[in-house]
Formats: sequence, C-alpha cells, structure tokens
Amino acid sequence: MDSVENQVYIIIFSTLFLGGIMSTFVVAMVFIHRQRQAQNRQKVDQIKTEHEKTLLNIENEIQQETLAHIGRELHDNIGQLLSLAKLNFGSLKPEKHAEGKEILNQVIQEVRGLSKTLNLDWVESISINEFVAQQLDRIQNTGFCETMLEADFELIDLPKDQKLVLIRVIQESLNNAMKHASPGKILIKIHQDGPTKQIRIQDDGSGFDTSLQTNGSGMYNLQNRMQTIGGGFELTSTVGEGTEIILTLPN
Repeated sequence: MDSVENQVYIIIFSTLFLGGIMSTFVVAMVFIHRQRQAQNRQKVDQIKTEHEKTLLNIENEIQQETLAHIGRELHDNIGQLLSLAKLNFGSLKPEKHAEGKEILNQVIQEVRGLSKTLNLDWVESISINEFVAQQLDRIQNTGFCETMLEADFELIDLPKDQKLVLIRVIQESLNNAMKHASPGKILIKIHQDGPTKQIRIQDDGSGFDTSLQTNGSGMYNLQNRMQTIGGGFELTSTVGEGTEIILTLPN
C-alpha cells in the first residue's frame, strides 16, 4: 500500500515539476518574444528616424542650392536686364522706350519663374527625365562639355521621397564629374533591365582609383541615401577611362 502511495506521490510531484518547467519555459518564451518585438520596433523607429532625417537634409540642401541659383540669377541675369532697361528709358528716342518695355516684360517673366523655385513644389511638378534634361542643358550651355540623355521611358509618378533622393544624388554625381573628372562628355541613360529600372551616369573624364575611397567619402554618402529609399548605388571607375554610376530604383 505504501509503495502505491509513494508511486502516486512521485507521479503527482513529477507532474507538478514538469508543469512548473513548462510554465517557466512558456513565460521565458513570451518574455523573449516581447523583447524581440520591442527590439524590432526600436529598429523600425530608428530606420524611420534616419529616413526622415535624410529627407530633411536633402530638402535643406536643395533649398540652399535653389537660393544660391536665385541669387546668381538676380545678380547676373535680372540685374543686367534692369540696367539695360534703365539705359533704354534714359534715351530720348521713342523706339528705345519700346525696347525698355519689352525688357521689363522679360524681367517680369524671369521673376515669376524664380518665384516658383522658392519652395519645393517644383519637385512634385517635374519628372526625373525633365530634371535630368534641364541639368544636362545647363551644363552644355556653359560650354563645359557635351551632354546627352538617352531614355527608354518616362520616370513619372514617383513618391516625393524617392524623387528628392534621386534629384540630389544626380546633382551630386554631376557636380563631382564637373569638379574632378574634366570630362569631354557626360551621358545619362534612363533604361529598364527586365523589372529593374536604372539611371546610369557616365563620363569620359579622368576617372579615379576606387580602392582609395573611404567610408567618409561623398560616394559612400550617396550610396547610403539610395539605400534609405530601398534603391541601389554602384560606382565603377578606371584612371584615364572615366566613371560610371548606376542608380537602381526601388521596385
């Protein structure tokens, strides 16, 4: 009888012991799961914060560049037109007054055009193709080098965050080519390789040794910016043979 009671006690104790272990295991798993959820939420919040910070920096940079452009236009273009209009109105000849009025009309149109660039509304109203064409025309009009755009399709209806990043990365890539490469020609291709959409920025300039680039370089910054929108950045360059930058758009 005693042995039966002992067996019962052992079974009860074993059941309670195993139940306690299982309960502890479940509680531990729930705790670990919640910890991982909290860590994942923290990572997501950090990624969102970095994304918003990147976009804010890009907006500020574009606004600063826009203001610098407006300053140059006011000084070099509108200032000259107003001086010319003043000379014409100072003449006693009626035909010069008519020329002065035409110049003033031109000034009004120029000022209206500049006023539209004081905010970032133009980012939403312009396609990437149009922006690239404007940038290349501006470079070629300076006589710096020849430029060409080849596009298989029109990049439209992009989210504003993607468009902002692309605009800034393209600007920086072109500025780097002009500052450091001394190219005779810059070519930008907008094309599609299967489901992948890419923007290729090529120049035939001096090129450089990519192994000398550091994590603190401007190219790393451009790569990081493309990653914030789920895109890709690839650079290849050879000394004396030019540089190619491939921007892969997010799917």
